[in-house]
Amino acid sequence: MSEKIGFIGLGIMGRGMVDNLMKAGFAVTVWNRTASRMEPFVERGASGADSPRAVAEASDISIICVSDTPDVEAVVLGDDGVIHGASAGDLVIDMSTISPETTVEIGARLQAKGVAMLDAPISGGSEGAANGTLSIMIGGLDADVSRAMPCFEAMGATITHVGEAGAGQTVKLSNQILCVVNMLAASEALLFAQAGGVDLDKMLQAVTGGAAGSWMLANRGPQVISDYWEPGFSIDLQQKDLRLVLGAADEMGIPVIATALCFNLYRTLQAQGLGAEGNHGIIKALEAMAGIQARLT
Repeated sequence: MSEKIGFIGLGIMGRGMVDNLMKAGFAVTVWNRTASRMEPFVERGASGADSPRAVAEASDISIICVSDTPDVEAVVLGDDGVIHGASAGDLVIDMSTISPETTVEIGARLQAKGVAMLDAPISGGSEGAANGTLSIMIGGLDADVSRAMPCFEAMGATITHVGEAGAGQTVKLSNQILCVVNMLAASEALLFAQAGGVDLDKMLQAVTGGAAGSWMLANRGPQVISDYWEPGFSIDLQQKDLRLVLGAADEMGIPVIATALCFNLYRTLQAQGLGAEGNHGIIKALEAMAGIQARLT
């Protein structure tokens, strides 16, 4: 692998992504705000950096996967950010989920230094990150996508160039609408089946492969009924994405009625201190109203 890769952000998604880049043979330099998260990768041969700037100085392609728009702005444009370490001809790939408008602005700042940028947000949860089966939605120029493709292929299974700069973020927010509304539908169906006295495991077997099936139902439905709430994607992070959806929808003047409902249901769970649980926990808001739980007995 001739390109040297930098990776910024070793959270629930980033750790699996770096693991797969290293398995594919890339030389990787890593940085994380909590430095201890770098240690397992350094022990396996990655290089550790002391700042995002140092990552960019050591890399041809710098990949970012952090939590929110201000975090991306900080690691790219901050005093010790990527923009100060990248050289003309380098490529920055932001795989976070952030504001499409801010994505375009950051890209323009980098381009002024001769540094290209792709927005390439991801879907597939911690499972997809660990297994290298993420869905990757890419905004940017064809040539930059082609250059980055070996990296994308190490981390993902469904890789789609969806348009120009910012388009990847817009498609990712569309993805988040589908995720939360599908999970709300799955939650209502599970609660309905529970109230009707149906075996929930058999209910899932019966409907998951049919027209009503979805990724959320197939992967999160069994976790709900098994009382498993570890996050593939947390409620707090989901709320961050839904704020982006609601803000962009307001600017565009389009209704996102079901998404707004999900946002407010998640807010009740955050008020109960459940924000670190998986986003399939939306069913708990419905269960509180119904006074029953959809679990295997």
